[in-house]
Amino acid sequence: MSNHEKPHLGQVWRGRVESDSAGARLDVFLSAGLADTGLSRVKIQELIREGRAGVDGKVCVKPNHRLAPGEMVSLEMDFLPGRAGALTPESGDVAVVYEDEHLVVLDKPPGLAVHPAPGRPDATLVHRLLSRFPRLSGLDPARPGIVHRLDKDTSGLMIVALDERARVRLSRAFARRKVRKEYLALVHGRPEPEAGEISAPLGPDPRHKTKMAVVQGGREARSAYEVLWPKTAETGEFSLLRVKIFTGRTHQIRVHLSHIGHPVFGDTVYGARQHKEWLGRTGLNPWLAARQMLHAWRLGFTHPASNEDMLFCAPCPKDFERLLLLLSRTCMRIVVTGSPGCGKSALLSFLADAGMPVFSADKEVSALYLPGADGWELLRKRFGRAYVPDDGPVDKAALFKDMLGSKAVRQEVMDLIHPLVGHRLAEFFRVHADKRAAAAEVPLFFESGWRPGQGLADVVVGVSCPAHLRFERLNKERGWSGDTAAAVDSWQWPEARKLAHCDRVIDNAGTLEDLKARAQALVQDLRRQRQGDVRNRLSALRAVFGPAGRIR
Repeated sequence: MSNHEKPHLGQVWRGRVESDSAGARLDVFLSAGLADTGLSRVKIQELIREGRAGVDGKVCVKPNHRLAPGEMVSLEMDFLPGRAGALTPESGDVAVVYEDEHLVVLDKPPGLAVHPAPGRPDATLVHRLLSRFPRLSGLDPARPGIVHRLDKDTSGLMIVALDERARVRLSRAFARRKVRKEYLALVHGRPEPEAGEISAPLGPDPRHKTKMAVVQGGREARSAYEVLWPKTAETGEFSLLRVKIFTGRTHQIRVHLSHIGHPVFGDTVYGARQHKEWLGRTGLNPWLAARQMLHAWRLGFTHPASNEDMLFCAPCPKDFERLLLLLSRTCMRIVVTGSPGCGKSALLSFLADAGMPVFSADKEVSALYLPGADGWELLRKRFGRAYVPDDGPVDKAALFKDMLGSKAVRQEVMDLIHPLVGHRLAEFFRVHADKRAAAAEVPLFFESGWRPGQGLADVVVGVSCPAHLRFERLNKERGWSGDTAAAVDSWQWPEARKLAHCDRVIDNAGTLEDLKARAQALVQDLRRQRQGDVRNRLSALRAVFGPAGRIR
């Protein structure tokens, strides 16, 4: 009748139509060729309708298709049917979401294969199901009750039929695309547009036998996506998507999202380059994305016995939540400010001791005054050699003297230098964006026109100190006279006004040890604030996911 290959687990059966089979139906031809496998004709018809059969390389979904001599027929074999009792029940958790006499809806954990495959003869979901639901032993012995699949490392909702009638009807519903399937996918980058459809045929990757790819002449495959949680897309580094699939091809979502340049996080098959670059850029532990971050989130279908519409939603797995929170975490940008001599630098040093990266505006100004630096160049163009020699840094003493004597000079210098400091401040926070918190000492933060919420700070901490103590410190540490200290003090906002604009105020009227204790209390307070931010983000995230279980 035909020359054919004997099918093996996970392979494709192929057979050529001989002259004596001319005009045979496709399902009849396959039933004869696969007679020694025990695969029923009904099951073969289901596989054909699912698009698993091919005639001369083209997909054929009609079981009654008539064959011609010389045509090559193929059928994907997910499993090789065996004798009853071939699988041994195994104990293990099965997270049942819904159960009745006809079917079970369950929430599959990541890392658990659905059914046996080459190299994985046991420890699968069907082994656990046989233990939990012994009646399944009367169904297909290779994968009892299974009417659809999820990849081993994909978590989420699955339907399992508990009787043959339910299995046939559910299989037909999947084949006819009557089942609503929505997934959550955490992907690299931000898709543009933020909602769209992907229609790209899929087939075996011609270069890698174990992979699928978008190929010409492949099976129809259609997916739709939408950015579900906008907060995750603000940085452009990653996005949380809702993905709806209209076809059920192998690895469809993973291949489609990789095809548009946004592979799933943790997918080392279809997003290996992006995964490696992410780990290298962040230095994070690979276990944070130890599997592809894909979750079968919602599943809707018509009950095979009651014809009732049913819709279920699975909670987000813990590893999914953990990675989402980590990726959406932002650095708490802390600015320390205050009047001259109040103790800003001392507070900054204590924050550095607590492990925070720190920034000093005064040190940045000194760097800007070095030969060839941006500040040096601007002052040279504006004032010539008055303060900027040919072969040395800016003469800060001469510049300071003239700033004391001329409001116009002081304003010009501030207008030239402050934008440069602001740029360096923004760059400092950008470089340390992966840290929990970073602190910057900026004496003229408010005077430069900056405010919290404008992109340069999240928390502004003011240091309070009586004027007579500040002047004493300035005299002792910098040699400033009372008049000089008072003049510099007048360049800034009055202390009361400045502190009124701060989020927190630290009293520095005592000793250095007192300030250290208050700095430690500040660190704890900021840590509690960050923890509150995490709780708020988690609540917002769970609100997006919606209630778990049966929705209707």
